[in-house]
Amino acid sequence: MSSDSHTWNLVFLQLLLEELGHRVTNLGACVPDELLVSECRRIEPDLIVLSSVNGHGYHDGLRVIQALRACPELAATPTVIGGKLGIAGSGDPDRQRSLLAAGYDGVFEEGRSVADFRSFVGALPTAADRALPAPARTLPTASAARTLPTASASGVLR
Repeated sequence: MSSDSHTWNLVFLQLLLEELGHRVTNLGACVPDELLVSECRRIEPDLIVLSSVNGHGYHDGLRVIQALRACPELAATPTVIGGKLGIAGSGDPDRQRSLLAAGYDGVFEEGRSVADFRSFVGALPTAADRALPAPARTLPTASAARTLPTASASGVLR
């Protein structure tokens, strides 16, 4: 997200996703919405992750998800948001419902377990799974690489 200049959380997310076996493209801090959308269109990620620490993540996130969902190539791409999403603390159920209704597939506010995020990522279908017809699905091979784009407050992991 363009207003958030943090970098350490982006590095943590990148390392976590790489530890889970994914390739990551980290766009860094203060990424304009247009750049995020264009990079996601170019990369065709399996997941977009947005992260915020400045407390403006909720408002920025609502704007960004509209831009991502308006792009036909990204309309169905799993997208999550997390971190410090507001200045009044975490755990606001209305904020979470609003973000999910706007188009996010997951909301991981500060204080929520990293294990929840790991479980979400682990449950995502692989690129190989999505390419096979439903009745013919097989277990993905170890060589099947997954690309996870994660858009952090201003970053994209792929």
